[in-house]
Amino acid sequence: MSNTVIRVENLSKEYRLGDIGHGSLHRDMQSWWARIRGKDDPNSRIDTSGSAKKNKNESFWALKDGSFDVEQGEVLGIIGRNGAGKSTLLKILSRVTAPTSGTIKIKGRIASLLEVGTGFHPELSGRDNIYLNGTILGMKKREIDAKFDEIVKFAEVEKFIDTPVKRYSSGMYVRLAFAVAAHLEPEILIIDEVLAVGDAAFQKKCLGKMGDVAKGGRTVLFVSHNMDAVLNLCKKAILLEGGKMILYADTKKIVDLYIGANEGISGEKVWNDISNAPGDDIVRLHAVRIRNDTGIITTNLDIQKPLYIEMEFWNFKPNARLVPNIHFYNNTGIHLFASATNHDNNSHPLPIGLIRAICKIPGNLFADGRIKITTNISTHGFDNIIHLSVSDVLSFNVEETYGVRGKYIYGWPGVLRPSLEWTLDKYDNI
Repeated sequence: MSNTVIRVENLSKEYRLGDIGHGSLHRDMQSWWARIRGKDDPNSRIDTSGSAKKNKNESFWALKDGSFDVEQGEVLGIIGRNGAGKSTLLKILSRVTAPTSGTIKIKGRIASLLEVGTGFHPELSGRDNIYLNGTILGMKKREIDAKFDEIVKFAEVEKFIDTPVKRYSSGMYVRLAFAVAAHLEPEILIIDEVLAVGDAAFQKKCLGKMGDVAKGGRTVLFVSHNMDAVLNLCKKAILLEGGKMILYADTKKIVDLYIGANEGISGEKVWNDISNAPGDDIVRLHAVRIRNDTGIITTNLDIQKPLYIEMEFWNFKPNARLVPNIHFYNNTGIHLFASATNHDNNSHPLPIGLIRAICKIPGNLFADGRIKITTNISTHGFDNIIHLSVSDVLSFNVEETYGVRGKYIYGWPGVLRPSLEWTLDKYDNI
């Protein structure tokens, strides 16, 4: 396997419905006994939707024919919608469940954090569970002793280390579980979306630790719906859909494909029926459009060219002082900035009727990639009133050109890419 620590070839996992594998020992025994007696499985008739009896041979593939390699020290992101097969893949790699077909070759010890409650004995204290997990990983007591204080400090559970973990909150549980998995030096660390249970500060600390683990030559497999975290942590990623591996490629390409598949992209949104339009008895939204510098409605914009966002709305109140505003987000959900008309109470009052507001965005501002916008209309004063808010109403792609990047072919950091004025002259007074 040379430098390859995980090799997966044609991996598949099939689950049978109405057969053994119902999720409880009692129901599994019922199914087994029914099959021995040659009678119908009573559990195969259980159907909360009220539909007809299920075929006892009905099945579905949670994973189908997946193949990929993971190199030592690599941080691999695994992306997909709920039910795509991400957790099934991690459970197979962690040896929690067996594949139906295919082969897996793994070189090194694995530590997994798949879900809250996995890996710890609830009756044991935090201290005892640290030593239990270390022993399972094949570590000697003196090795665990050397890491113990660091684990407890990272998890921030010093006061509760001798308390049974069944009394821990979900956040405390996850903090300790991650600290154990990351600090006991497995060659491969597998992390599921369970980190979402922790607070933002701890999530940031965990992401930093996973980066340190990879820099130390260990391998990380990371499942998350936080695309910003995946982009920052992983160079490569896998996109799963319906149990099938759609693509294994550079992370940015995977994230763009994933977001594009799950979010429609449009340059115009119109509400012709006032009664169903967003808003209230003062203002209702009629349309939002994105136009390029030639006035054409579009979703693809040159990074160097300006763009215009139009908001059309019905105003029902004479002399209303309304404030249209737009919020811009990148494809990972980072709030880039917001822009609004003058919200001074002395601003020009609006007449009753259909109003158009236009916001001009200069070229050389956004980085390349997808941008989403949220539109609001408010009344500002002593009481700030939001009359309407439409999240992700439109999105557009900013396309790379021979602009700020020039001949630089590598990734450009940051969420914006303004073209700033520079001077470069010889200076002799040194």
